[in-house]
Amino acid sequence: MCQPHASDPPYPRSHRDMVTVEAAALSVLIGLVIAIGSMLGGFVAMGGHLIVIWQPWEYVIICGMAAGTFVIANPMKTVVDTGRASMEALTGKVPKRQDFLALLGLLHTLMRELKNKPRNEVEPHLDDPENSELFKTYPDVAKNKDLVMFICDYARLILIGNARSHEIEALMDEEITGQKRDALKPYAALTTVAEALPALGIVAAVLGIVKAMGALDQSPQILGGLIGAALVGTFVGIFLSYGVLAPFALKVKTTREKQGRVYIIVKQSLLAYMNGAVPQIAVEHGRKGISSGDRPTIDEVENATVTGGAPREAA
Repeated sequence: MCQPHASDPPYPRSHRDMVTVEAAALSVLIGLVIAIGSMLGGFVAMGGHLIVIWQPWEYVIICGMAAGTFVIANPMKTVVDTGRASMEALTGKVPKRQDFLALLGLLHTLMRELKNKPRNEVEPHLDDPENSELFKTYPDVAKNKDLVMFICDYARLILIGNARSHEIEALMDEEITGQKRDALKPYAALTTVAEALPALGIVAAVLGIVKAMGALDQSPQILGGLIGAALVGTFVGIFLSYGVLAPFALKVKTTREKQGRVYIIVKQSLLAYMNGAVPQIAVEHGRKGISSGDRPTIDEVENATVTGGAPREAA
């Protein structure tokens, strides 16, 4: 078994995680191949000619207007975050079993420190987690700065000793709700563009019809080609909306929601500790917040907490 190393990326890390990333990207590719292949194959089977669909300027009009409205509707921070969220969705960048084990191990160690050591010995870990040996033991968790700040803030409130668990729970819920709202802004932005694409396709089609109207004196064959090219705009807008962007936006949403589960684990564990559970039982509360497909067993959690960190797979 390989031990954690500070230079390792948060995830993917192991060969199994690399396979998961490849599978996530492959699933998107397979879905696009099925959708586009079925569409084009059915069109050809009906006697259609693929060259008719290839109208590059219709694509430029629709995609350009979609990109422009996306930039207009969203602040630059959301635009950048949408690109990041898209890459996360394509690569399946979500916490894996090893990440959950590392998080539970960190929480167990931290709660044990809170229970057994005086305040002046625990506070340095919370005030400067980047240089804390406790957090350095779990580099994969420490790289998630927002999560570390979340843990430190509420551990500090517990350390003060005057906070009541129901008040802390309400505060956590409020923060998690805000965090989720920010995390899902890319999903909302992509969904808005997906909903607008059919209308943008109609705009491109109308422009094509305007062009066709200027050629009424031409032969029926030429005029029919121009009208057919115009109608491609409507087709492209509808297909990109319902066949590509809307499903991908849902994948972005699912990915971000899975990433947010770590906050629920922290919440459940710390609240259980505040209500009197010993660290080993408190992390069990957190373990139950993990989806069944990624949830480690009790024995795996016990091994991770007792040994001071989840072991890695050998490369």
